[in-house]
Parts: sequence; C-alpha cells; structure tokens
Amino acid sequence: MTSTQTERIVTTWTIDPAHSEVEFAVKHMMITTVKGWFADVEGTVVTDERHPSKSRVEVTIDAASINTRAADRDTHLRSGDFFDVERWPHITFRSTRIDGATDREGESFRIIGDLTIRDVTREVTLDATFEGRGQAMGGERASFTATGKIDRREFGLKWNQALEAGGVLVSNDVKMNVSVQLVRE
Repeated sequence: MTSTQTERIVTTWTIDPAHSEVEFAVKHMMITTVKGWFADVEGTVVTDERHPSKSRVEVTIDAASINTRAADRDTHLRSGDFFDVERWPHITFRSTRIDGATDREGESFRIIGDLTIRDVTREVTLDATFEGRGQAMGGERASFTATGKIDRREFGLKWNQALEAGGVLVSNDVKMNVSVQLVRE
C-alpha cells in the first residue's frame, strides 16, 4: 500500500441550524401525540471517509429553546419539573460508535452515543439514514435523518399526573426524530 492509500480522509462538518430539526413526540393523556422541537441546535460531525465507523457526532441543544406551540406548556417544560434549564441549560449528545456507516444515499446505519439531560448521561441508539450529499449555497452539504426512543424517567424527567379514568397525563416514552443538514468546513 502507498501512503496515499492508508491516509485517513477526515472531514469536519457543521450543523446548519436553519436546515436541521430536533423533534420529539410524547403521548398526552394516553390518546394524543404532542410534538415539539428545539430551535437552538449546534454541533459537528467528523467523518472518516475511509473508515466511516470512526466518524463521530457531537451535538449541543439549548434546552430553553424548546417549542411545543403552547407557551404555558413550554414554561412548564423549562421548569424544575422537567428540564430545569436554570440548572442544566444544555442537552448534549456525543457518539461513542457508529455501526454500518456509509456514504451511499439511502443507506441506513446506527449512531450509538451518550445523551445527557439534566446532568444524567445514558447510552442511546439512533437509527439513521444517509440522505445525500451535494453542492449548494456556496458549499458542500450533506444530510442524514435519525430516529430513536428514550424513557424520560431515566433522565430525571419524572413529573406526571394521574388521570381520573386511569393512566397518566404524559407518556414516559419519548420518540425522537432528527433531520440534520451539514455544511463542510
């Protein structure tokens, strides 16, 4: 092998917040799905094109930027009952490994990493799909989507309210849906 063949091709990408979304969904009263998102998301993805499994993802979310289209609910979610943004202003995700990564459009892979909410860190797995890569707006861009699910209680988000007819006001399962557009640095 020549030194060119063994060289790592590492590229750093920055999340484009204007073209990226971090959404979540929970059941309300056990009958309706309520969705929300975080408006302030930043991060980087470092790709290793010869060894995609060595790539890494780091994301920081401003917990106070939560938006569920209901001001009172958003205020409650920012409070000590939920995210307690005064004490823990950020939610972070750092990948620990990436399984099956590829640069072929439409291909699926898994991102395993540490999600930290309220100073509690748990390993989560995101099922991801590489959506494509191309030139636009003066630079190279790439995109992927990812989905996952967590039990909010594992992160200290335990507030709930019993319903008269049985069940609880807010489900413990939180579904995550992420769509990220990256800009090559």
